[in-house]
Amino acid sequence: MKNSTQAQDQSIKKMNWFDRLAHPGQFLKWSKYLIIPLIIITIVLFALGLWYAFFNSPEDYQMGDTVRIMYVHVPNAWLSQFVYMAMAVSAIGTLVWRHPIADVSMKVAAPLGAGFTALALFTGSLWGRPTWGTYWEWDGRMTATLILLFMYLGLVALWRSFDDQLRAAKLIAVLTLVGAINIPIIKFSVDWWNTLHQPSIVSAKGLSMPASIYIPLFVMMFAFTFLFATLHIVGMRTEILRRRADALERKSLYNTGAKGEVK
Repeated sequence: MKNSTQAQDQSIKKMNWFDRLAHPGQFLKWSKYLIIPLIIITIVLFALGLWYAFFNSPEDYQMGDTVRIMYVHVPNAWLSQFVYMAMAVSAIGTLVWRHPIADVSMKVAAPLGAGFTALALFTGSLWGRPTWGTYWEWDGRMTATLILLFMYLGLVALWRSFDDQLRAAKLIAVLTLVGAINIPIIKFSVDWWNTLHQPSIVSAKGLSMPASIYIPLFVMMFAFTFLFATLHIVGMRTEILRRRADALERKSLYNTGAKGEVK
């Protein structure tokens, strides 16, 4: 047992830094030191962003206090796309480099992306009612975002339908990359079609809103992004440990069956 452990340590040392970063055992070692700092940063950013949004951000001259929904809606809309692109990168890592935790990252990100997308659609509907006079409008961005939610839910269902997670990873990685075409559609839908959504607040001319609005907005975007990072790392650690437990259980059952056959 000691010799096998030493051999494993030596093999890890021979890896380059990128391979060591993706090794499940090494990931469990270094990632545990990130969890507490990420939690603290997330809490501080949420506290600062909410305080700024409710007490230092003015009402909109047209929408009044309902404009504050933006501070939750926009970060979730941003993450709905960001998480999927992170999954697409993980999918490439699974298919091209076959990194052992790329599929873990992809699997854990899917339900998180679904949650952020659902929140984006829900808060967008709440904001749309007083702003546009309707909870829902089948414009390009809203429809593409709804499709994105269904894509997330479909990928989550696929992961759960396979017992062999390694075999599932290849199929789901391909589907994830195919579905990535929806992200630029969401992004540029306001430029391609007539839509109720306003264009991006960031353009070549700079920001299209005062500092009293974009400062809390960006703080909340960072807060939700750090929340995703925290949940993602914790989820990956949990998935790696779960797979190890499943492997040990299968090995134990195999050994028990083999001993029974020998008897």
